[in-house]
Amino acid sequence: MVEPSRKLSSEEVNALMEGLKSGDLSASTTIKDGKEIEYKTFQFGSDDLSLLGDYYALRLINERFARTVRSVFLPLLRVQPRISSFPPEVKSYEEYSSGLDAFMSMTNSRIDELRGSMLTVLPPNFVNLCTSSRYGGKLEVSETNRTEFTSTEEKIIEVVNEGIAKVLEQSWKDLTPITIKFHSREQNPQFAAFVESSDLIIVCSFVMQLPKVDSMSFDIVYPLQTLKPVSSLLRSRVQSDVVETNLSWRDKLEKAVLEVPLKVQSNLSEPVVSMSKLLRIKEGDTLNINVDDTVDFYVSNQKYFKAEMGEVKGNASVKLTKRLKN
Repeated sequence: MVEPSRKLSSEEVNALMEGLKSGDLSASTTIKDGKEIEYKTFQFGSDDLSLLGDYYALRLINERFARTVRSVFLPLLRVQPRISSFPPEVKSYEEYSSGLDAFMSMTNSRIDELRGSMLTVLPPNFVNLCTSSRYGGKLEVSETNRTEFTSTEEKIIEVVNEGIAKVLEQSWKDLTPITIKFHSREQNPQFAAFVESSDLIIVCSFVMQLPKVDSMSFDIVYPLQTLKPVSSLLRSRVQSDVVETNLSWRDKLEKAVLEVPLKVQSNLSEPVVSMSKLLRIKEGDTLNINVDDTVDFYVSNQKYFKAEMGEVKGNASVKLTKRLKN
């Protein structure tokens, strides 16, 4: 099969020259010999950073980090956690921050070698679990509606972030040496001076699994501009071969299972009507329904949670309040 030519056609060259002569390249079409020719404008020097490839090397870094960072949480949790990494995602910072709660631990760090920053995002229940377990409490997640961390939790956050930074430096070492330095910390995503809302970021999510405790996740976020200097290395499939060979079939199988899509749903009400009434129903009729304070939340048609109906930024939403025992 012959590959299509990447050269401009004569019509495209003529359209470009006419645009240069007139100084107007704002239109998306031009007329040549009675034919309408479509073209796209391009600004030199503003390459699309979202086309960094499949982030192969970054995935390997995250997999090594997920295995090594267990040593940071083991002294806090007093059990060996199982941590897995999700594939990196590219999205705008506004899109990412809109999905966060108003109360989070957000640590902004500086990466001098890349002349950029990095954000570590820890949810409050994650911090609370590490703090409670570290000082002899039960390994369980407590429901809280607080808006700030205690001084003890602040210390645990500092310990966790220092450990994450050291492990990340080791995980990046095979690709390129980096040094991570603390810059600032916020508890509200709206006040985290990280990047502009429209800037693109790469979100690396990690899920932690513990016995008899719901799984929890934390994120490491890189601005796309920070990774631009090493974009060619991130596309490389030669880097860090040791990381790939160390992956056991069980780790690969677990990663594949974690990517299986599951259907979730929540039923607001399920009214019951008689057959005679159903036969008389016509367009415009109204059915009375009873809406409870809580609704059932299903995963793959199996009831898992009790939830409350609500609204977030104009979108209907559900808040999971209680996990049901199956």
